This record gives sequence, C-alpha cells and structure tokens, in this order.
Amino acid sequence: MLEFSNCIVLHGRNLEPHYCHRFVVKGDMITAIELGEPCQAIDRGCLVLMPGMYNSHTHMGDSCAPDGATGLTLEEGFFRPDGYKYRKLAQQPEAEHLMQITNHLHYMARTGTIGHIDFREQGAYGVQLLRRASDTTGVRSVILGQFNQLPFTESELQQNQATLSTGAIAELKDVLAIADGFSESTMNDLTDAAWKEIYQLTSQHRKLRAIHCLENEGYREVSLAITGRGDLERALDFYHPHLVIHATVANREDIQQLSQNRINVVLNPRANANLGLPLPPIAPLLQSQANLLLGTDNGLLNSPNLFAELDFIYKLAKSQFGDAKQPMPQMILKMVTSNIHAVLGGDTYGYLKTGLPADFVMLNFHQPHLCFSQHIPASIVTRVTPEDVLLTVRQGKVLWQAPNFNSIIC
Repeated sequence: MLEFSNCIVLHGRNLEPHYCHRFVVKGDMITAIELGEPCQAIDRGCLVLMPGMYNSHTHMGDSCAPDGATGLTLEEGFFRPDGYKYRKLAQQPEAEHLMQITNHLHYMARTGTIGHIDFREQGAYGVQLLRRASDTTGVRSVILGQFNQLPFTESELQQNQATLSTGAIAELKDVLAIADGFSESTMNDLTDAAWKEIYQLTSQHRKLRAIHCLENEGYREVSLAITGRGDLERALDFYHPHLVIHATVANREDIQQLSQNRINVVLNPRANANLGLPLPPIAPLLQSQANLLLGTDNGLLNSPNLFAELDFIYKLAKSQFGDAKQPMPQMILKMVTSNIHAVLGGDTYGYLKTGLPADFVMLNFHQPHLCFSQHIPASIVTRVTPEDVLLTVRQGKVLWQAPNFNSIIC
C-alpha cells in the first residue's frame, strides 16, 4: 500500500490542483483521494501528485546513437533504405542494443513517463527487442511495427498499382502477432492498394494504425505527383489511422480535415525544430476538434524527456496565439496525460480519480525554484525538471524512486 497526506493532487480530466488530505493506493488502484479546497498557488513547499505521462511518439531503437543525426537533413537521417538511422540500426549487436533501449526506458521512468507509443523499425525482431526492454523496466511500450525492408521497388511505387506480395503479407502478420499496431514511415513508402490491405488486416486483428504525415512539404508533393492526392488525404481515405504524426506543414484545409474527423494528432516540435523544419501550427490545432498529443520523436534528435517538450510547445503556442492568456497550461499538460484515453482506451485514463489505476508521478515542490509557485500547472509545464521527480508509479508498481525519497516525505 502507498499512502500520502497533506499534498496537492492534479485531479480529474481537467487536471485541477486541489489540496489533498489523503491519497491511498492499494494494489494497482487508487482507493481514496480525500480532496480539500482547490488551489492554484503555494506559499511554501509541498508534494504534488500528477498523472503519469505518456510519450505518444518515440523511436526507442534510435537510443543507440544519441544526437547521431546532428547536421543531417530529414532525408539523410531518416529515409529508407539508406538513411543514417537504418544503417546504424543494422549495425547494432543484439545484447548491446537491448541494453541501450532498456537504459532509455529507465530514463523515461526517471522523468515521469509511464508509457509511450513507439514506432519500431526492424520488423518482428525490432518489436521483440523493445518488448523485452519494456518487460524489464515496467514502462508500458505500445509498439507499432513496420516492414523490415520496404516491399516495393521505386518503379512499383511510381506506378502505384502493386499489392503486397505473399511474403510481405506473411511478414505483416508476424509483426501484428506480437505488436500493438502498424506504422510505416510515410504514405509514400507503399501503394494505395497496399494501404487498403494493411487497413483490412489491422482491423481484423484490432490493431492500432499510425502514420507520419505532412512532416515537410515533400511528403505532400511526392504524394501529389504520384497519385494526384496529398498524403493526409490518402491516409484518411485508405488507411484510417488512429494517430497522425507531425502535421508540421498542415494548412487550413488539412486542419479542417483533422478537426472534422476528430483525428488524434501527435506533435513533435523539438524534433521538427532540430531538423530545421517549420514549427507545427499549434494554435489552430488547439482550436480545432483534433485530439492533440505530444511526442519526443527520434532518439537521434532528442532525449525522451517530456518536461522539455512541454516547456517548448507551451511557449510556442503562446507565441502563435499572440496572446498571453492562451493556452492555459492544463491544455498543454493534457497532451501527455488525459488526452491519451482517446487513443488507448481501456484502463488508460491519463488522470487521477478514486477507483482508477494508480498511474501517477510525485513532484518535489519543496525545491527552491518551485516552493513559491503562483500557478502550479504552469510551473509543471515550464519549471519542473527530471531532478524534481521523486516517484513514478504505474498501476501501483514503482518504476522510479529518487534516492532522497524517504527523507523528503517523512
């Protein structure tokens, strides 16, 4: 059992801070939250409990080469088949690669992340490797696999007629048997006929579908040149993704499509900026009916530290709104907490309430830079660092506990 008293809890779907007399966990569930008055500011230190965070776009295989893509373009670093990432992955010894992935999952727990959606390369082998690391660390890995090698030649892609071969379908079934879903890199990697086949197979197996869309103008231009349709339009018509990643260069019409279909959109502004790409249209997306999530993207570009991502996107959003009042910090914080329920459903809620799974993070607001916070959610988004995380818990299991934990809570 875990029990804490005289703390502050970000409670419910809207993450409203309340004084909390008692917070009790038994087994894997929150069995009691005895709330006091709402509170926005503190005049002395306290412990703050917030929902455990979800990182909705990672490539944990890339943890083998931190900052390896420095100075490389998107095409040079990440495109198939000869991009730096794919060449580097092919060189990794299994035991060493597993250690690197495991270490980075431990780091995610250290930084308040209890789960992530990973876009895993290397076919079924890559899925299995990440699953082993996830089992070791307790961090939940929702794994979306892809083909180990692209199943079409450049000529077949240009003609846009070919269907998946018997071998490709067999590989896809092998991946889906152990993965939580599928995601190829871009719509331009496969033919429209293949995307229809993948939609049918993933639907039959009740698996998630995701796709990187509109990361740069080249995605749209190539798609238009080959098929006469943009990559987002093709994705929505043929593939019906549960997640659209990036939307970096989404225009008004794209945002309208995302909004009308209430698409789950994962933004990755630090990765986009690191590649010299435009920053995503955060303000209009926040004003749409799309459900927004946040990801750190490739390990070749970023650490999987969501606090850094929250700070970056919050300030970008304010700049785009051109209004100091928008957005409220909770709107940004929901992108790594309560918005995840629309994607994963089940017992993944992303917020704290009696009777829900015990998925939470304890923050040390006794720290000098936090103990006089005048807006607790804003301080979480802009000031909290990994060093302020005292405890990370998923379904009642402690994934991370700071060395000084006992001395602080006593």
